[in-house]
Amino acid sequence: MLIIGVERLLDVGSCIICKGYKRYAGLNSGVNSSINNLSFSVIITTKSQFPFQHIVLSIALPTMPSTHNVDKPWDTDDIDKWKLEAFTPADNTGGTFAEESSFGVLFPKYRELYLKESWPLITRALAKHQVGCTLDLVSGTMTVRTTRKTYDPAAILKARDVVKLLSRSVPAPQAIKIMDDDAIAADVIKIRNLVRNKERFVKRRQRILGPNGTTLKALELLTSCYILVQGNTVSAMGPFKGLKEVRRVIEDCMANIHPIYHIKELMIKRELAKDPELKNENWERFLPQFKKRNLSKRRVPFKVNPNKEKVYNPFPPEQEKSKVDLQIESGEYFLSKGAKARKDKEEREAGMREKREEKMKERAAEYVAPEEDGDKKKKKKKRKEREEGEDDEGKRKKSKSVEVGSP
Repeated sequence: MLIIGVERLLDVGSCIICKGYKRYAGLNSGVNSSINNLSFSVIITTKSQFPFQHIVLSIALPTMPSTHNVDKPWDTDDIDKWKLEAFTPADNTGGTFAEESSFGVLFPKYRELYLKESWPLITRALAKHQVGCTLDLVSGTMTVRTTRKTYDPAAILKARDVVKLLSRSVPAPQAIKIMDDDAIAADVIKIRNLVRNKERFVKRRQRILGPNGTTLKALELLTSCYILVQGNTVSAMGPFKGLKEVRRVIEDCMANIHPIYHIKELMIKRELAKDPELKNENWERFLPQFKKRNLSKRRVPFKVNPNKEKVYNPFPPEQEKSKVDLQIESGEYFLSKGAKARKDKEEREAGMREKREEKMKERAAEYVAPEEDGDKKKKKKKRKEREEGEDDEGKRKKSKSVEVGSP
């Protein structure tokens, strides 16, 4: 759509259409032929016919025939367009690399013994892809580099992910799986900087594991990923789609959203994906909508008598006494420095003496013998015997009074 002004088309002339009104103007023969040759329509108006100060015109250009929708006999439905073909030395037509690429990763001290034992396995796995590796125990680094025989440019990136996982306590047989499968990737998620409080961080990290590791196992099954929680990071291995879900679940867990909500959502998505009718539809109506239930943490003031009405007082409240005023009333203000020091010392000693007595009482309470059940039974028996004796005396007195009063 081409937008032009009225002034440019006043000399051309055409059918006038504006705001529902229709007017006709004379057409010049040369102009009419030029319009027919160009095959587009012009909509104009003049200021004399309509009282508008600024009017724009639209010119509808003809649509060109599409050359995109052409039959492609080689594009059939049985072709897997997402399949990753293996990269072979024949695919590298450029030959050797111009320069050497290398990556180094530090590892903690407690991983030194394990890496030293498993390093021959790692070396053999990287040698299949013509990638060199070095373990430096002095500086505590693992280094991978390309060689003259390296043919795959992505091999050095996979080797970098391998040493990253090894430094985060992932077992060597699990880490070297990245080198053999192009569909597997790695992701190391840093979680320590997401929560400031140490205790809160430990609790939320424990939520990822769940009781006896059940939550972590459920995430691994639903995302088809290997997940390892170690220290301040979470290491994950698996397909790209699964890694994206894992990162979302971990970050939300650190933001105080329990992983069980995401697990329910992933289970529903898995079942919906199996249904051929619902496979390509929007799933929002099936997914659960969890609402936040964070209650207000504002403290409600304590009211002694909420029903009691306040008496209106036009005068402002009395000014509170300052610390100096209180010292003047108690006479402390006029004491010397030595007297003040002695008084403070006496108050401290008195407080310490009271605390010491309380502690002594608490300690002495531990050595007080508890009351035994036998003593309670003896007391109950004595009380019963006493009550029975009193009842017998009362009966005797009543019988004597009856005998005396009888004729």
